[in-house]
Amino acid sequence: MRVLLFNKPYGVLSQFTDDAGRPTLAAFIPVKGVYAAGRLDRDSEGLVVLTDDGRKQKEIADPEHKMGKTYWVQVEGTPDENALAALREGLALADGPTKPARVKVMKEPELWPRTPPVRVRLTVPTSWMELTIFEGRNRQVRRMTASVGLPTLRLIRTAVGPWSLGQLQPGEWRDARES
Repeated sequence: MRVLLFNKPYGVLSQFTDDAGRPTLAAFIPVKGVYAAGRLDRDSEGLVVLTDDGRKQKEIADPEHKMGKTYWVQVEGTPDENALAALREGLALADGPTKPARVKVMKEPELWPRTPPVRVRLTVPTSWMELTIFEGRNRQVRRMTASVGLPTLRLIRTAVGPWSLGQLQPGEWRDARES
């Protein structure tokens, strides 16, 4: 079994082909027979785990296995205790309630620049949070932060289960060893 860790740049699709000609994993990963275990939106960055093992792929992506996915989230505004408590307890979204998340405010991390850069509004502060979810619905983190009045500006997945981004730079990948 092979497991690869990839730091997906902003604007890249979490798949190997695209009929519309947008950038895909194929531009970065020359390994045949591996597939993304779960998705990361085109406008999100960070860790994508790929494997050549169908069972492992299902285990990573399926919420039944409760594999946490950790994100660094830059939001517009400043989270208060009510917003943090709501995220921790679970929220009612249009497609049903979310499971409780782990969340904490963090200082701004040292990161690579994003192209294009995040929009800046001088009159509106931004904050960073570390958020771990145990499911993986479409645009879930963005919808969760928006529902507590904190729109997401930048979203970077830093860990999936036992795997983390580490020192991988955007567009880089490496083989992972099972732990």
